[in-house]
Amino acid sequence: MKIRFFICLVISFAFFINLNAQSYRETELGIKAVVDSIEIEIQFYNPSTVRMIKYPTGHKFQKKSLSVIAIPRKVPFTKEESDYKLTVKTKTIQVCLDLLDGSVSFYGVSGKLLLSEKSRSATFTDFNDAGNKTYSVSQSFVLENNEAIYGLGQQQDGKLNRRNIRLRMIQGNTDDYVPFFVSSKGYGLFWDNYSPTIFSDTLNETLFASEVGECIDYYFMYGGNADGVIAQMRELTGKAPMFPLWTFGYWQSKERYKSQDEIVGVVKKYRELGVPLDGIIQDWQYWGNNYLWNAMEFLNAEFYDPQKMVDDIHRMNAHIIISIWNSFGPHTKQYKELSEINALMDFITWPESGSDKWPPRLDYPSGVRVYDPFNPQARDIFWKYLKSGLFSLGIDGWWLDSSEPDHLQYKESDLDNKTFLGSFRKVRNAFPLMSVRGIYEHQRTETQEKRVFILTRSAFAGQQRYGSVVWSGDVIASWEALRAQIPAGLNFSLSGIPYWNSDIGGFFLWNFPKKLEDPNYRELYVRWLQFGALCPMMRSHGTDAPREIYQFGKKGEPIYDAIEKFIQLRYRFLPYIYSTAWDVTANYSTMMRALMLDFPDDPKVLDINDEYMFGKSVLVCPVTEPMYSNEDFANVKSKKLYLPQGVVWYDFWTGDRFQGGQTVAKETPIDIIPLYVKAGTILPIGPNVQYATEKKWDTLEIRIYRGADGEFTLYEDEGNNYNYEKGLYSEIRFQWNDREKSLIIHDRKGSFPGMIKTRTFRIILVSPGHGIGCEEAIHTDKQIVYKGKKEKIYF
Repeated sequence: MKIRFFICLVISFAFFINLNAQSYRETELGIKAVVDSIEIEIQFYNPSTVRMIKYPTGHKFQKKSLSVIAIPRKVPFTKEESDYKLTVKTKTIQVCLDLLDGSVSFYGVSGKLLLSEKSRSATFTDFNDAGNKTYSVSQSFVLENNEAIYGLGQQQDGKLNRRNIRLRMIQGNTDDYVPFFVSSKGYGLFWDNYSPTIFSDTLNETLFASEVGECIDYYFMYGGNADGVIAQMRELTGKAPMFPLWTFGYWQSKERYKSQDEIVGVVKKYRELGVPLDGIIQDWQYWGNNYLWNAMEFLNAEFYDPQKMVDDIHRMNAHIIISIWNSFGPHTKQYKELSEINALMDFITWPESGSDKWPPRLDYPSGVRVYDPFNPQARDIFWKYLKSGLFSLGIDGWWLDSSEPDHLQYKESDLDNKTFLGSFRKVRNAFPLMSVRGIYEHQRTETQEKRVFILTRSAFAGQQRYGSVVWSGDVIASWEALRAQIPAGLNFSLSGIPYWNSDIGGFFLWNFPKKLEDPNYRELYVRWLQFGALCPMMRSHGTDAPREIYQFGKKGEPIYDAIEKFIQLRYRFLPYIYSTAWDVTANYSTMMRALMLDFPDDPKVLDINDEYMFGKSVLVCPVTEPMYSNEDFANVKSKKLYLPQGVVWYDFWTGDRFQGGQTVAKETPIDIIPLYVKAGTILPIGPNVQYATEKKWDTLEIRIYRGADGEFTLYEDEGNNYNYEKGLYSEIRFQWNDREKSLIIHDRKGSFPGMIKTRTFRIILVSPGHGIGCEEAIHTDKQIVYKGKKEKIYF
């Protein structure tokens, strides 16, 4: 009797398990299952990207992603069930759902494990979000011990590999959080949640835990390598549009130009000195007092004729962008309209005082309040005044400051503020995304003749699609801060957002009481500027002391000459930079590249945090230690650096060749940082100019670095409109065959109004002793007149 009872119990238990295990069904987009009272949805966006959604059974909600704009589509897949595991296979990945505990694992098509959830680690904790009953959510994953991960936005901790860290993700001045990482195993993970989130990585688990979430919602994507993962992320969240050509020139700024005569005078001085310049930036308080904060009008009497100011700058072939904020003073027109629709939030932001004296007089509170960019009507109001007050003057771009936004005297209850999409807590980290969205979409509607350009201080996933470049915040100048900029910029780029820069020289000079008189700071400024010359945007800015080149001496003096040399170098690189920007737009590429992107098989590069590739050809190793604190420039110092293996490298300055896989020492006088060019590179070098469009690229140097086959596509368009989206651009592909010692210049593809139809290419085979610097090359090996038809040249 006992045996019969035991057999019946086993059969009943097996039936129960099987009943539970069969609780799934196929949907148009993938699979839907129920395990342990949790609904699990597998939705394919393409064969390499899958969305995972989990929520308690019976929980009803609607979620429209703020970051993801791709639409899931029907993807062919097969499914297999074995040992209570359901495996769903596309041609690229396998998703395995454990039907007993609800955990999910991801495999490559060959069956190699890429990532797995930790068993029974999905949590849903009841949470009262400003009166709305919802959940706090978390999910843990298991990574391999030797696996490296990158991304997660920008932090100033100096680390490249993001393993073994803990972050509280809530946007700040110098820290930007993007809950997305790229693995050295060739996959990426995007946690699609906008509330304050804990990211934690330990030996036992990798965790995302968000304060507010109707569901667990994340995307797994496989790219084979980091470039492929970033391409998948941009497929999900949007392409990066082209910036105007002039934005890739040199930008001068400071906190702040106090009159229109001063700002126009800076441009005039650069033109008199013959130092290249494309942009000048007007910082805050052109609107007057703090009660008029961000009025988006020139109410300050020192700006007596703003239209003349803009016209004067344009007549000198320069451009101006201007500071705007996400907050408004109580006496502004915007404040009144936004208040009427309840689109102002109530927490302390900058500035705290109505007086601009320092320290702030808190007995005269400013009353400045942050607006709600999640509200489409509020975004309309924002643009209405931006258009009438500034865009109508011909202002060329927007410096959107405090876009995280500034949140002073922080209290948790501040996050109870209501936005158009719910509590501020629920959408907190997406604030910068929605801020740039409002400007970009309105300006695109207004005109297709002027590309949107937004310089902004914070970011979230998807922000690349809105024409924005992010800077690293108000960093305090120091050698440590300069070192930290490199991995900060690399991880930001590895978060899928390709345009980044920093305040050249650091914003605050608190560590240098003698300011520009301090030799240590002067050296730091030069080294920071050299780094900035090889970043996506080159922009000098700061407070406490002006940063124009003529503040650092005069021509013939080492510091001045070093600054001028690298500004000029930036302009010689413009054909390379602009073509790389097209690669970013058209092919989802990345401009500022951690070495693991291009050398994934070299284990030594996985955590190198002081070198990077600028584009796919030029290795940059900024000098980040003081060498000439007493300005003893005659005693030349050196810096050691690693050259990745599997490649022959050329010293950019001398033309000397080096085998990769070794550490070398490079002499670094004050006007040199180590730059190396990969064999197989075809590098176009532009003319010496005073601004980006001064000369057409009708004569270009084409420098070939032998030792491997290579190719390069030279891209051109009209430079400052969106006609390229209609196909109005040209591409010229160069192809080097190293064995034959031949160069093919292929037929030009495409055309656009004003295109150069006949041009001269001066072809230079780089060799030892023939480095380029900023000087003309010593010799030209061939000179070709190219008329758009295929040419093959032998050497």
